[in-house]
Amino acid sequence: MPTSGLRASVLFVAGLMGLFGVASAAAASHGADPRLIGGASAMCLAHAPALVALHAGWAHFRTAGVAALLIAAGTALFAADLTMRHFAGHGLFPMSAPLGGLTMMSGWLAVALGAFLPRR
Repeated sequence: MPTSGLRASVLFVAGLMGLFGVASAAAASHGADPRLIGGASAMCLAHAPALVALHAGWAHFRTAGVAALLIAAGTALFAADLTMRHFAGHGLFPMSAPLGGLTMMSGWLAVALGAFLPRR
């Protein structure tokens, strides 16, 4: 995928994460046990603005693309697992939430490494 397509996709995913974050926050406020769906909401609402920031700063450091992919994939996996546990009573697959969390952390590490790899 060309860089411009990837960059546009990151903004699109950020919008979807923001949408899901707000919708799942509403669901959490009406359910019996809001912990799982509330956690999914928090992750989406925390990482959607980060993806918008990566989109905005794309030209300034080399790791923006990989960081955005890792953060988006990790957040989606983590939130999907918690949402599935909330509504279906079981997760996506064993260890999917921890895998999503590690993927998000890898994305944030890529953001940090971007400080040392500026674009020329």
